[in-house]
Amino acid sequence: MAAEQMADGPQDGVPLPPPRPLDAIDQDILKILQSDGRASIRSVAERVHVSRANAYARINRLVEDGVIRGFRARVDHERAGHGTSAYVTLKIVQNTWRTVREQLRQLPGASHIALVGGDFDVLLLVHTPDNRALRELVLTRLQAIPEVLSTRTLLVFEEEDLEPEA
Repeated sequence: MAAEQMADGPQDGVPLPPPRPLDAIDQDILKILQSDGRASIRSVAERVHVSRANAYARINRLVEDGVIRGFRARVDHERAGHGTSAYVTLKIVQNTWRTVREQLRQLPGASHIALVGGDFDVLLLVHTPDNRALRELVLTRLQAIPEVLSTRTLLVFEEEDLEPEA
């Protein structure tokens, strides 16, 4: 499952069906896959006490409904050569979110993009090899986007992944 690429839904132009209620077994499957996205169907089925066919059907339904958006590796960015992390806040021209989002997706090291309300419009998490690369990303790449009015960079000193450990 880990290598499968999943669509992210509405932002890809594909409308998702209305959400169906999740029962206790669905919730347990989600917990298992959040802690181990590589868990086999057999393992999941055994742990939630259903048949393999039932587990397979439930996981497929969760994917089709957009509840499961994909299967990813959790990366230690520092060990992967990206030892500098920062949150960058952006103020953007009104009604340009979709255009800006597409440009931010292309940035090297961008790992999370959120449209937010408050003192700024966008929150961007980036991972770069060092401060020089971060400076280049912010001052050259981000500030060159015409719809970006201003940026503020918050350097991350330490971070912790709150997703369950495998």
